Amino acid sequence: MLAWCLLCSGALQAADPGPSPVDQGAVHIVQAQRLERPSVGFTPPPYVLQGDDMPRGGWEAVALPFAQSPQVKVPQQQQQGQPLTTEVWYRLAVPALAPEAGPLYLYLPRWKSDGQIAVYADGRLLYQTDAKFLWNAVNLPLWIPLQGTAGAPAVREVQIRGQRLRHTGAAMSSAWVGPSAAIGWRYQARHWLQSDFPAMSSAAFVAAGIFALGVWLLRRHEPLYLLFFATSVVAFVRTLHYFVSRQRLPISDAWFSGLTVSALFWQVLISYLFLSYLHGVHHRRLTITACVVTALVSMLTLPLLPAPPNAAIISPLLYALLLVLGTTLLGVACRDAWRVGSKEAGLLGGWGLISLMSGGYDWLLQSNLLVSVEGIYLGPYSNIGVFFIFSYIMLRRYLAALDGMERVNANLEHRLREREGELALSYERLRETEHRATLAQERQRLMQDMHDGLGSSLTSALHLVRHGKAGSEELAQVLAECMDDLKLAIDSMEPVDADLLLLLATLRFRLAPRLEGMGMELRWEVQDVPPLAWLDAGSALNLLRILQECFANVVKHAQASCIRVECEESAGGIEVRVLDDGHGFDVDAALQARGRGLKNQLRRADAIGASVSWASTAAGTRCVLWLPLQAPGQPPAP
Repeated sequence: MLAWCLLCSGALQAADPGPSPVDQGAVHIVQAQRLERPSVGFTPPPYVLQGDDMPRGGWEAVALPFAQSPQVKVPQQQQQGQPLTTEVWYRLAVPALAPEAGPLYLYLPRWKSDGQIAVYADGRLLYQTDAKFLWNAVNLPLWIPLQGTAGAPAVREVQIRGQRLRHTGAAMSSAWVGPSAAIGWRYQARHWLQSDFPAMSSAAFVAAGIFALGVWLLRRHEPLYLLFFATSVVAFVRTLHYFVSRQRLPISDAWFSGLTVSALFWQVLISYLFLSYLHGVHHRRLTITACVVTALVSMLTLPLLPAPPNAAIISPLLYALLLVLGTTLLGVACRDAWRVGSKEAGLLGGWGLISLMSGGYDWLLQSNLLVSVEGIYLGPYSNIGVFFIFSYIMLRRYLAALDGMERVNANLEHRLREREGELALSYERLRETEHRATLAQERQRLMQDMHDGLGSSLTSALHLVRHGKAGSEELAQVLAECMDDLKLAIDSMEPVDADLLLLLATLRFRLAPRLEGMGMELRWEVQDVPPLAWLDAGSALNLLRILQECFANVVKHAQASCIRVECEESAGGIEVRVLDDGHGFDVDAALQARGRGLKNQLRRADAIGASVSWASTAAGTRCVLWLPLQAPGQPPAP
């Protein structure tokens, strides 16, 4: 791990290289004088250095960057209710620069102190921290104008005053003085790398976490999305101190420092739970131990106890504990992922171990050990990697869900096509069966009707011929009736589209020539009537047979000279009336007699839900056929 940290340190020094041709007109200050003296509490810096504000003796020459490692002292010592602090001064001599260089700026890549800082130029206050005393510039470079007004004299010396908690580490980087054109790119590049980029990445991580939370609220059975959201939140809290160091936060130093320290433990714990869910292997005792350690660290760092220790002071020890805990958890997770063959868990666990190595480098950098204080913290970049890996895992699961849904849809579509084919085949068979049944039924109906009508007429004609009782006129009459029966059967096969008038017109077309040939007058007095939806081929034939029987009775028995046909809507139905001027008959006696004519009419009317009645006098006979508008059992039309 030490080799990895040193490799990272060497690689990231390129973020702030040494002098280059671009830096013409600027100076790199690597020597300073330093003075340190004890103090109590945090005192505001003076506006102008005069008199005893600037220490006189005890200065020592130091090389920049200069660093001191922290000392762990628990509990923190206080005096008169104020924490013990240390006041540190640096004096940096500014060489004379060419007048045409333009306004000068001071650029400090890093200053590290759990406290506050003030920067002077020839005794004039130029800058002071205006945020929290602790955790207030852990990762932000300083960019201070030395000549901000017209006619300002050249700066000969820069004084830096720092005040920090006693026994905590401190460091001061080398300094650059020069015009913005010469050294501005250094500040901008470092500020983007150390603050802007981590801030954007953390915001993107939280946005993805909020999306995952929304997914979890809809799919409560998948805790992976909730763990993703929790990881994004604790990662954001952990990285806050990298880019909000100069802003005054709405919480105290104790709470802010406790949150940033404990959030790192929670991040390791949630990452382990996420890995356990991915590879499906759970270690109950190890999980309970990690939860207990995380809870204890949270209690120690957050101001929950009556006299909690300062998180800034004990954080080096806690980070060492975190390295042990994290290495154990992530090592076990990687082993389990390798055993079960989970590539996603292996990828995340491997990156977690690399992040712990980076955390070791950050710990050395924070403790001012082995690595240059001008190095860059790797923690934010580790979180960026976690964000991309988490997003990759979520994307894989999302694509897998889509692929599964597409397979299900394809399977359903295939089964639907098969079912449609089966239904189409079944429908074709059913239609063929219905067609055959319809043909058989129609054939049976025609055979029955021809037997009752045409067959009966032919049988009568045959009987007359065999017994020599029929003359040519009588035989012609019988054969004409047979032809009428055959024509009616054929006419009933034609589609009438529920049009009763069309059916009556067909009957008139067939019978009128014959009646006129017999010297009878046919009067046709019909009105427009509504269609009959139930009027099919079978019903049409029964209706025609009823009317044919009426005409036949008039021709054979009434000795009438005129037949009148009337049709109109009446009493919720349609009345078709056949009237003649012949001599009448006794209706009751005719119904009681052995003849079948009137009885066949009643039977056929009953078959189509109609009714037929007769009224006869010496002046003529009136036959009324009443037809319903709807078939029996059919609801009335709206």
